[in-house]
Amino acid sequence: MEQNPIDVQRHLGGISYPASKDDVVSTARANGAPDEIVRALEGMAGEDYSGPDQVMAALNR
Repeated sequence: MEQNPIDVQRHLGGISYPASKDDVVSTARANGAPDEIVRALEGMAGEDYSGPDQVMAALNR
């Protein structure tokens, strides 16, 4: 299921890029992301992301 970019990025507030997938997931959890968003982030392809656009591209594959 495609994630709303605004919701995802709100839960990634404070992350520094480049970031690993583990950093993305842990930041989302720390910011109170719902389980649906956390599961989607855990299922992303790739291991490192240069910025929010790359995270969203990986989520929507």
